[in-house]
Amino acid sequence: MTDQTTRPLYDVARIRADFPILATQVRGKPLVYLDNAASSQKPRQVLDAERAVYETGYANVHRGVHYLSEKATQAYEAARETTRAWINAASTNEIVFTRGTTESINLVAHCWGRTNLKAGDEILITHLEHHSNIVPWQMIAETTGARLVVVPVDDRGEVDQEAFDRLIGSGRVKVMSVAHVSNALGTILPVRRMIEAAHAAGAIAVIDGAQALPHLAVDVQALDADFYAMSSHKAYGPTGFGVLYGKLPLLKAMPPWQGGGDMIETVTFEKTTYAEPPAKFEAGTPHIVGAIGFAAALDYIAGIGVGAIAAHEHDLTAYAHERLCEINRLKIIGEARDKAGVVSFTIDGIHPHDIGTILDQQGVAVRTGHHCTQPLMVRFGVPATARASFGMYNTRDEVDALVDGLRKVVKFMG
Repeated sequence: MTDQTTRPLYDVARIRADFPILATQVRGKPLVYLDNAASSQKPRQVLDAERAVYETGYANVHRGVHYLSEKATQAYEAARETTRAWINAASTNEIVFTRGTTESINLVAHCWGRTNLKAGDEILITHLEHHSNIVPWQMIAETTGARLVVVPVDDRGEVDQEAFDRLIGSGRVKVMSVAHVSNALGTILPVRRMIEAAHAAGAIAVIDGAQALPHLAVDVQALDADFYAMSSHKAYGPTGFGVLYGKLPLLKAMPPWQGGGDMIETVTFEKTTYAEPPAKFEAGTPHIVGAIGFAAALDYIAGIGVGAIAAHEHDLTAYAHERLCEINRLKIIGEARDKAGVVSFTIDGIHPHDIGTILDQQGVAVRTGHHCTQPLMVRFGVPATARASFGMYNTRDEVDALVDGLRKVVKFMG
């Protein structure tokens, strides 16, 4: 796996200098960007890598024998190898490029689910899931007659392990699909243990890694995940690009989802034969620059060290919990013992959208709403929360700016 070790010194000022957008002024105030769980900002190294492709090495890949096509193809496939090494997959054939985590999960649900699920089977998820890990499985359940089963969470926002053990042991679960990290609460799920339990029950394990990739070292072989879905834009890379890791025997056995160019071996009007994975699942012209930009983002993260980033973000999250508790009537939603870079909260008597609007006047960007986790909001009895989410470039001073802004919210709204 790519070296992701902790470096001795974490120089946040140097890191911030690599992100041009962080110099932005918002309504005359310095930008405080605390919406990283929605989408992270991009370092100059990623922007430069994308620009270089368009300026010096762009052409369609896999189809041409001319210089630019060969150059683009080499860079595109090098990005696949960078991704393979980053997550410690066994082969680049297990790395399928997609448009993001949503498409990756839909691909598994449609290509694996349609051919392997039947009436009476169960699909196990948790109450923490993003809509992208709920709706695709509902769609497949309606098609196949399978049933969606949900593991509850406790008041901390942690998975109820007794309930999980009972539900996974029903003998009917054929696929478990769970988040590695909750986008709404920051809870880190014990996915290694959950995967072991799923396999013991005869089920495959699908992991939504969208929120884990920028915060944690990911080793798919150590986890023994059957599928692992990721998005570039959560991890300082381009929007519209993602990855699905899948164990090769599973990918080989699955039918393709979309048909078109580059995913075929032969085509006649009578019959088409498909290419081997990953090409079988990559119909059409891909997001070439997205792949190369994503590889640049992974290289950038490696240069700092995932361990160093995780330690920095852990400090910010703990500090934010401490400071936010100073705010009158503020309640933190989700206080799991193992969290990654997210603090969600409400203030009694003030709607989260009003919180976000007033904070924006102070230059502070947070996310407000249900965070594509409506069932989780119902579980906690709130229509929405305000969410501050941290990245490698955030600082304690920015947490202080958030707290100062919230004091203004309380004063203004009464």
